[in-house]
Amino acid sequence: MPKVAIIGCGDVSSVHFDAVAAIDGAELVAVCDTDPGRLAAASQAHGVPGYSEVVRLLEEVRPDVVHVCTPHNQHADPAIAALERGVNVISEKPLASTLADGERLAAAAAASSARIGICFQNRYNHAVAAMAGRLAAGEFGAVLGGSGTVMWNRTREYYLNRPWRGSWQGGGGGLLMNQAIHTLDLLQWILGDVTTVAGSAATHTLGETIDVEDTAEIAMVHANGARSVFYATLANPVNAPVTVDIVAEKATLHLRGDLTIEHEDGRVEIVRERKAASGGRDYWGVSHQLLIEDFYSQLGQSGPFWIDPAEALKTLRIIKDVYAQSFPGRLAAVS
Repeated sequence: MPKVAIIGCGDVSSVHFDAVAAIDGAELVAVCDTDPGRLAAASQAHGVPGYSEVVRLLEEVRPDVVHVCTPHNQHADPAIAALERGVNVISEKPLASTLADGERLAAAAAASSARIGICFQNRYNHAVAAMAGRLAAGEFGAVLGGSGTVMWNRTREYYLNRPWRGSWQGGGGGLLMNQAIHTLDLLQWILGDVTTVAGSAATHTLGETIDVEDTAEIAMVHANGARSVFYATLANPVNAPVTVDIVAEKATLHLRGDLTIEHEDGRVEIVRERKAASGGRDYWGVSHQLLIEDFYSQLGQSGPFWIDPAEALKTLRIIKDVYAQSFPGRLAAVS
């Protein structure tokens, strides 16, 4: 029976609490947060001890698994502290707020006997898995390229409520690090490793509130020769559906929640997506539970989890490359 602790009791922790409660045999034994109010509320709600210090929690409780649900700039240190003690880790995205911390975490994961998984949960979406699996199997011939869009809206209040989200120090970036990272990850995962990145990021509508970008565009070349383009903004009037389009020799695939496959012979096939099962926000996707269940099912196995820090570094490097091109001289953007 794995003993579980959740580090960070803010917004996204809700899906982790739900997931742990749904896993047969998992026992929540502690929570941790630096905010006294959130810590007290989580401790009381779940009937477990609350800690303000990660190391003290690890030493006194000795959990088998910790879930890291902290702000971006607090992902690396708790995860590394756990890995150094042989404690398994599930961490929210991004891998870290800086590339240096991401690489440090990847090194700690490689040296540890414990496993770590990063929450790119949209890879577990039914329609996404169908798209990726069938493309990888060569069903539609060679993949020529693709595109992705994230056209969402975030208000001034969204950032004032959690100021770290709009700062380089707290978030390590803006739109690309927080909202658009999942779709960018899908593009690089489905189309293959990225060899060339050309992009720009800017702040068009939220400049009075945030230091980081609210809009970005990227063109990428992948190792297999495919090309992709990506556009994301928080200046849209509404949260429009995320899109991923992939062009292959024998079909064009359109992801809009559901997957529509237009075959070259005129057939149209639709793969339906599941509905969100937890109380989380719809833009978090529907598959946190599946990723977490998969991680727990592999506890005790050798080898890394398939979405480990080395894998998550790929998307972080793309983002930091765009920042280096867009904000030369801003150390926090690229470090």
